[in-house]
Amino acid sequence: MKLSKKGEYALRALIDLGIAAEVGRSLVQVTELAANERLPVKFLEQIMQLLREAGLVESERGKYGGYRLARPAGKIAVGQVVRFIDGPLAPIGCVSQTAYEKCSCPDETHCGLRMLMLDVRNAITSILDRYSLADVVEVTLRKMRRDGVALPFTQPLRNPRLAGECRKPGRLVGTSARLQPVEGLINNLLGDYAI
Repeated sequence: MKLSKKGEYALRALIDLGIAAEVGRSLVQVTELAANERLPVKFLEQIMQLLREAGLVESERGKYGGYRLARPAGKIAVGQVVRFIDGPLAPIGCVSQTAYEKCSCPDETHCGLRMLMLDVRNAITSILDRYSLADVVEVTLRKMRRDGVALPFTQPLRNPRLAGECRKPGRLVGTSARLQPVEGLINNLLGDYAI
């Protein structure tokens, strides 16, 4: 399974909407979401429309309109979003639960590759379905507060056309963008935990 750009951007936008809700923002404009995550506005607008059609976000029109989560972040499983945008989580069709496809091997029951890919699918599924958007938001906010990074969406946006100039996302000088193994979601939620 490889997350597409559309899937990545959808999850990033949903996480941002979850953060906005946690810091007291009821609506976030797509231009502000795009500026915060440095995403192309037009592509993000298309993604937000898909998320709205799926019932994951709600929108309000007008000068001060925008998007918000359609239900609590704790009720949105990460796996649900990935499946909606990118399709099945299985790396090969013969181990998919939602989009099974017969493979070309002569003995599917005794196929070593199929057994291995079943374990891969089960591992991916168990993680993506175990964690909700609220879990990701919680860990993200905890790390931002710990590291002294300015929380996004704490100031209402005065002029949507200046979204990229009003507030640049906080970055710590001298920190690496690469995550260490202990910086993953599971470790942050459960402490020392290994798969």
